[in-house]
Amino acid sequence: MPTFDVVSEVDLHEVTNALDQANREVSTRFDFKGTDSTFEIEGSVITMISQSDFQLNQMHEILLSKLSKRGINVGSVETGKAELAGQQARQKITLRQGIDGDFARKIIKHIKTAKHKVQTAVQGEQIRVSAKKRDDLQTVIADLRQAELGLPLQFNNFRD
Repeated sequence: MPTFDVVSEVDLHEVTNALDQANREVSTRFDFKGTDSTFEIEGSVITMISQSDFQLNQMHEILLSKLSKRGINVGSVETGKAELAGQQARQKITLRQGIDGDFARKIIKHIKTAKHKVQTAVQGEQIRVSAKKRDDLQTVIADLRQAELGLPLQFNNFRD
């Protein structure tokens, strides 16, 4: 029985490469001279550090452009509030990974309302979709790609 997995993942190695490029650009730009502005990553949380809210906005634009050039979908980026304390401003950016229970139910409901002849099962932070025919799975993939669900999805482990 053909199957595939619906997942939402971010390649953290590519994120690290994008952060290195963004740090390099911030260190060479004239408007950031002498500000000690940096990007730091811990797990799947990126912290931007600068002196003002305006510079944080500039750094956010730099980061999004570097992430998109490295093939990371910016839909998985969730920006937090800027925290201003004295001479320093911080902002946390979270990279959303995995499909939580509520979002999994939303995807399954979308598949069921489209009346595809498939079976779905939630397995941890991914959804396994199986069907009798390969063509049914391909129509589900095409339907999920067109749907505006609010989280970038990838389709892994396609087995015939």
